[in-house]
Amino acid sequence: MFKRRNPLPLHQRAGAIFWPRGGWRRSGAYVAHRLRRLPGTPYRIAAGFASGAAISFTPFIGLHFVLAAALALMVRGNVIAAAIGTVVGNPWTFPFIWVWIYSLGRWMLGSGHGLTALPKDLSFQHIFQHPLDVLLPMIVGGIPTAIVAWFVFFWPLQRTVAEYQKARRRRLRKRLHREREAAHKAAGKAAGQAAAETSAPDPIVETRKFESQL
Repeated sequence: MFKRRNPLPLHQRAGAIFWPRGGWRRSGAYVAHRLRRLPGTPYRIAAGFASGAAISFTPFIGLHFVLAAALALMVRGNVIAAAIGTVVGNPWTFPFIWVWIYSLGRWMLGSGHGLTALPKDLSFQHIFQHPLDVLLPMIVGGIPTAIVAWFVFFWPLQRTVAEYQKARRRRLRKRLHREREAAHKAAGKAAGQAAAETSAPDPIVETRKFESQL
């Protein structure tokens, strides 16, 4: 139902991953709009998005949606907002995230100082063959980073959603008030017209009275 009538070619779909057709600004505005319109309390929406954003700072690519949903359920957040929050991890941010959590993990494990570049021959095969060299530092560095990221996204987003919902309720109350006033005016006008028609003399009766007087 919601699919495109003419599917985009493969190269255009791949390019949209790195650069949305409407630009990042428009895409960001769309994501913010979707978040604000989600049903639920500001806490649930903010907690859900923060869960998705936090999971983006872990190396478990391919499981981000599942882990984000699980974390959102644990903190009583919105699962849909958690799925939206995983957009924090994208092809533009992943290189910086991976370098950071890898460097932090090596520093916490006592085997590195400062930012450390990932191995040049990094691949899934290399990770599974040498989990202690790459995956373990990224997990160790990703956990505290994810915790900090959760609060960094949660606090401002909760306030933003709360203010939006308050403003939306005010707009709805004003609209309802205007509709009620219009309905009262229409009812009053209709009642006035009905009263005028009732009090108006019947022309047939008046004609008969005039004829009887002749």
